[in-house]
Amino acid sequence: MRKCLYIAAAALAALPLYGARKTGHSQAGYPITPVEFTSVKVSGPFWGSRMEASRNVTIPLAFSKCEENERYANFVRAAHPDVSHKVTGFPFDDTDVYKTIEGAAYRLSNYPDKQLEAYVDSIIEVMGAAQEPDGYLYTARTQNPAHPHEWSGNARWEAVEHLSHEFYNLGHMIEGAVAYYQATGKRRFLDIAIRFADCVCRNIGDGPGQHRLIPGHQIAEMALVRLYNATGDRKYLDQAKWFLDARGTTARKDMYLQSHQPVTEQSEAVGHAVRATYMYAGMADVAAITGDTAYIHAIDRIWDNITGKKLYITGGIGARHAGEAFGDNYELPNASAYNETCAAIGNVYMNYRLFLLHGESKYYDVLERTLYNGLISGVSVDGGSFFYPNPLESAGNYSRKPWFGCACCPSNISRFIPSLPGYLYAVRDRELYVNLYMPNKADLEVGGKKLSISQETDYPWNGSIRLRVDRGNADMAMNIRIPGWVRNEPVPGGLYAYADSLAPGYTVRVNGDEVIGELQSGYLRVDRRWRKGDVVEVEFDMPVRTVRASDKVAADRGRIAVERGPIVYCAEWPDNGFNIHTTLLNRKPEFEVTHDTSTLGGIDRITTRVQSLGYAPDGTLTATAHTLTLIPYYAWAHRGEGDMAVWLPADISAASALPTQDIEREDNGFFK
Repeated sequence: MRKCLYIAAAALAALPLYGARKTGHSQAGYPITPVEFTSVKVSGPFWGSRMEASRNVTIPLAFSKCEENERYANFVRAAHPDVSHKVTGFPFDDTDVYKTIEGAAYRLSNYPDKQLEAYVDSIIEVMGAAQEPDGYLYTARTQNPAHPHEWSGNARWEAVEHLSHEFYNLGHMIEGAVAYYQATGKRRFLDIAIRFADCVCRNIGDGPGQHRLIPGHQIAEMALVRLYNATGDRKYLDQAKWFLDARGTTARKDMYLQSHQPVTEQSEAVGHAVRATYMYAGMADVAAITGDTAYIHAIDRIWDNITGKKLYITGGIGARHAGEAFGDNYELPNASAYNETCAAIGNVYMNYRLFLLHGESKYYDVLERTLYNGLISGVSVDGGSFFYPNPLESAGNYSRKPWFGCACCPSNISRFIPSLPGYLYAVRDRELYVNLYMPNKADLEVGGKKLSISQETDYPWNGSIRLRVDRGNADMAMNIRIPGWVRNEPVPGGLYAYADSLAPGYTVRVNGDEVIGELQSGYLRVDRRWRKGDVVEVEFDMPVRTVRASDKVAADRGRIAVERGPIVYCAEWPDNGFNIHTTLLNRKPEFEVTHDTSTLGGIDRITTRVQSLGYAPDGTLTATAHTLTLIPYYAWAHRGEGDMAVWLPADISAASALPTQDIEREDNGFFK
């Protein structure tokens, strides 16, 4: 690491901070409260190994790439402006540093590491030296104020509704700074973020001398709410709400950045998918605190549009490479699907917040599908290489990379994976929600009573889950989520339906006695006096299922997808020595499942008999029998470039040529 990163700390005057220091994301104002991720310790071969890979590989890699690609050098140059320096890269490169620090903060919350903490402190000093006296911090301008980055405009804020990303940078700065303060108690980065936020609050709004501008790329909205929750300073919440309320009323009015209408009038997910989901998450945060029901009604309408017309079977969103954007209703191409990894993370953020507002399991049905498929497909099993887009079909030309020129996805993965334990449990009054299934131990408080609980399971490879009360006693209702895939509903909204006639079931037993009851919002509610040693045994049937899309989805007509539990499967070239794109599945396929501990981090493989169509020398159609092997979609492209398909031909009309729209860009970030 360069010597400049070890600058001696220079203290800033402390600003008042309200309330006790917490660890993890605060979700103040929501009727349901998540159990903090620092209270949940995840283990096991599936998620435990991914948490370890994030800690030992992804975060260190991201820091090393920030150095290698001059992210830190940008701050050093900004502290010493040079009119001869040509500003290159992207104007949002600063956020790679902020996001990686956020991920490191989550890591430090659970795994204290003095060396890592000292390293981050040294980076923060470099950043602080680049901040201007009034709090403005944006290296794309301050490296050379006379000739800033070409996307930045000639003056501050001038291009913020277009490509400068000044408010986007602020948002990720706040997210990282609050997380680092909560993890370490150190204020330096938080003070830097507060000064930049104050600069924005002074300059943006409807007041005298202020500029009436909105973020071209959203995230400042939910970040400012987070800063309000951390400091108690109302102006940050007010600024977040102003940014949302001003959208659709400023000079920039177009669908690409969701500014075509005021947010409360919107009903369809349009434009850049990451910007959109970050905005919807910010709307939910503001609504939770202010009680603005118009925001909630708008998000509910948009969610219905996404799940019913614009959601991939993998939980990915964003059909188009052009603009990294949502397509029209039912526009869900496979080979040319964009499905940016950042958009999958944004989809999780949105559904998580809607659950906290409404308490319905359907939001976790979407969240879980996204998590196990379209999100973790964006990072290799070992944590060291990444996808930017996540298509559902390929004829080759896709490979995972250790970094991108536009590196938003690797740095976003760096901050998301360490926060995963915070999505497992939630509490409302005397009710505990059990939302995700993975081995873990958790300390929590329900109805004023402290409890420790644990989970043992091999989920997602089988549906057996054992929950145990390890410590404490409480009168409470345990709400056990029964996933949509168990209830014969792939996703809410009817966009996809199971094509087979199977009817999987489930059982729930408490201390050996079966619990019978009707589901409430997708949960089985078990209300009793819980005592230390109580055991809940959950058993989900987990057959292999076939799925068809709505006939309105032209790309999937005549095709089926295969899934088991929460995992969507694909056929990939290393396992199949024939053309998977012209393979025809049987009308009544039979499947065999085998667990392979030695491949791709340990997976369940699925095999089935198929026929591969071709032509004999005399031109007659031939059908050759094969055994088709399927692997989890998230695990594709670990073994080189080649053919892959999620949607497989089930009708002769669909067993056609190779995909013709297999697109990849080296950086895939022009529209960020």
